[in-house]
Amino acid sequence: MKRLNLILVFVIFLLSASAVHADQRYEIAFPDLPSYKTLKCDFHMHTVFSDGQVWPTVRVDEAARQGLDAIAISDHIEYQPHKDDVSTNHNRPYELAVHRARMLDVLLIKAGEITRDTPPGHFNAIFLSDVNPLDTEDFVEVFKRAAKQGAFVFWNHQGWKGEEKGSWRDVHTTLYDGKLFQGMEVCNENRYFPTAHKWCLEKNLTMMGDSDIHTPDLRTKSLPEDHRTLTLVFAKKRTIPAIKEALQAGRTAAWFKQQLIGRKEFLAPLFDKCVTVECPHLRTKDAVFTKIRNDCDLDIVLKRTAGPGPVQIDLPARSVSLLKVDTKTPDEPLELKYSAINFIIAPGKCLDVMLKVPGK
Repeated sequence: MKRLNLILVFVIFLLSASAVHADQRYEIAFPDLPSYKTLKCDFHMHTVFSDGQVWPTVRVDEAARQGLDAIAISDHIEYQPHKDDVSTNHNRPYELAVHRARMLDVLLIKAGEITRDTPPGHFNAIFLSDVNPLDTEDFVEVFKRAAKQGAFVFWNHQGWKGEEKGSWRDVHTTLYDGKLFQGMEVCNENRYFPTAHKWCLEKNLTMMGDSDIHTPDLRTKSLPEDHRTLTLVFAKKRTIPAIKEALQAGRTAAWFKQQLIGRKEFLAPLFDKCVTVECPHLRTKDAVFTKIRNDCDLDIVLKRTAGPGPVQIDLPARSVSLLKVDTKTPDEPLELKYSAINFIIAPGKCLDVMLKVPGK
């Protein structure tokens, strides 16, 4: 009996350890901006309630484990290949997942994907109160019904079927002029859409980056070289209403592969919070030696544009690097001019930055 009890205790310990591991959260490192919290979000994903391969609660578990703050399960409204096996109530994925999301401190946003032929394309409506009214044939009417619920709507993967099919058409002008959609995915899964990026800048649309995930996400945690495409939202608080306000105001950036894509007004202060140049620890007659920190989960690459400093500086994620700068005035402050080549502020344009080395 004693031996049996020991075995039971051991089994319970293993199960408990497994449960703790399953609920382990690995935070993503991108610093807050002045006055804003940097929230890691994915607003485009699928479950078995459309053409995905997992139950809604699995999406919550994946997001919690990988350090996301907020997600939207955006199953297709018009396309449900598993409808013989699951409910056709479009609110059901949210209903099944919301309790698990509260347990794991993931903000879950009710959403649906408006799925029509391309053109005119696919759109996600998020912050809905009821997805079912959007299940109607008239294309523009769908957007009007979303607007009545105060939804934020964005155009998904604009160029996924090529630039001709992803071109801006009269119906898009109708939606845009009526303020019926407010954003575009500049990145979706493994693809970047420079045309969408260009239109976001020209038309003041919010830039989004999302995973559009259908299969199980087996990542244990988000890594600089292996992470899902995400939207960084610069919100006043870590709440759903604050996320909605930030999206409406366009305070976002996309984390796509080894790049951050967004407006200069947000990427510039984000860079400044990520990168810190320390006071030099050694000054010689013709050089200074200092350390430079990278406190984010992006491997930052800097290329010199003018003046002193190495031709290229590589700053691995969450690292401290040694920096030598040749100079004839080692006691004076130095200004090093660089381009952060993976901070993208427009198609083909990188963020210019300045590293300031303190004087003696």
